[in-house]
Amino acid sequence: MKPLIPSHLSSLVSKIRPSFLLQFHTSIPKNPTPISFPDHQTPTRSTPDKNLSIREEHIVNRTTILETLTCYSNDWKRAMEFFNWVESEYGFKHTTETYNHMIDILGKFFEYDLAWQLIDKMPERDHTTFRVMFKRYVSAHLVQEAISTYDKSGEFNLKDETSFLNLIDALCEYKHVIEAEELCLGKDKKFKEKIASFEMGTKVYNMILRGWYKMGWWSKCREFWEQMDEDGISKNLFSYSIYMDIQCKSGKPWKAVKLYKEMKKKGIKLDVVAYNTVIRAIGVSEGVDVAVHLGREMLELGCEPNVVTYNTIVKLLCENGRVKEAYKVLDKMSKRGCAPNVITYHCIFRCLEKPNEILAMLDRMIESGVCPTMDTYVLLIRKFGRWGFLRPVFIVWEKMENHGLSPNEFAYNALIDALVEKGMIDMARKYDEEMLAKGLSAKLRPELLNGESEDG
Repeated sequence: MKPLIPSHLSSLVSKIRPSFLLQFHTSIPKNPTPISFPDHQTPTRSTPDKNLSIREEHIVNRTTILETLTCYSNDWKRAMEFFNWVESEYGFKHTTETYNHMIDILGKFFEYDLAWQLIDKMPERDHTTFRVMFKRYVSAHLVQEAISTYDKSGEFNLKDETSFLNLIDALCEYKHVIEAEELCLGKDKKFKEKIASFEMGTKVYNMILRGWYKMGWWSKCREFWEQMDEDGISKNLFSYSIYMDIQCKSGKPWKAVKLYKEMKKKGIKLDVVAYNTVIRAIGVSEGVDVAVHLGREMLELGCEPNVVTYNTIVKLLCENGRVKEAYKVLDKMSKRGCAPNVITYHCIFRCLEKPNEILAMLDRMIESGVCPTMDTYVLLIRKFGRWGFLRPVFIVWEKMENHGLSPNEFAYNALIDALVEKGMIDMARKYDEEMLAKGLSAKLRPELLNGESEDG
């Protein structure tokens, strides 16, 4: 069995000293027993390590645990082994936050029974615990299970308006807005009795409006926008921000600009989120230069731009082929106290067309302290794969592993697609098998089932 924290993770989990890593590597047997849930108590070490300093005991903390669990977010068995290991080996008392993180990983892989076992063992649950379960059930389209979870939250004194709103938010986020609207505004008397004391006001309507936006049902969005007026619901800044976004995404940016003017007439003070939407709308409908001008107006009115504002400008410049100007904005961001983030670099990656330039930008990103995400690596692997360049694909893959990220199904599929495209069937099959062994979903590829190997 591979060590649970490979050597390449030491750069990410830098607070863990080598002796701690060595202890971790050698504590897991080659043929581990099935995952168990030890009692939540401080275990006694059977063979205490006298050389382990007090400082090393202190670095086995919540932050380190969360960082390591994040590394294993695409490998629930390894994450669970690590979760149990720090408790049994170091007596680490898991916090509500570390429990919630582990529950989220289990839910991602549909290990709901194990997740509920953890919930039962938790010393304390909070609204986040149930929000995680709502999200994981609804993202798997298990709507009834999510609703039952809301009822079950009552066993822990958490069946309140906050939990209800978290349930509705999860339903809307994962495109089950029909069910969300039925729960909030429907005629189910039995359920209405449960939520009788909750206010079905602007906040709930905004969630549902955003849900229709996530569905991309533009006519329903317009219908619900009008229904808000009919139901006497006051539209606030967030309502307008959502609907302006809807108009942009539905290909009507000029209507978003019209809403912006309507807001100004009503005296609704725009925040940075609303301005960002309008800047994008004006950039698409009237050009990037007008968008930059609005950005200056925003500053004059005392609304400080954030990283999303700059990202919007960078994206507009890149889409208009003005890459050099986008580079200048990138240079100015840090000087103005607004450091670029992952999205900033993604905007630039998408418009670059030379492998060496892309790899240089990736190095610049890392050196500046911006850590690439799995989406970054997938974006680049797919880009190089489409171009038929395998060398940069493997350079990116190596960087991903060196930064302690366990590849997800999208990364594996992007790599396998690139290998199949180049006729490297044996290597593609190897990664396909590795992916399946981790419990990740692989694409069905006839080449890997029937194709001849490269050895012929």
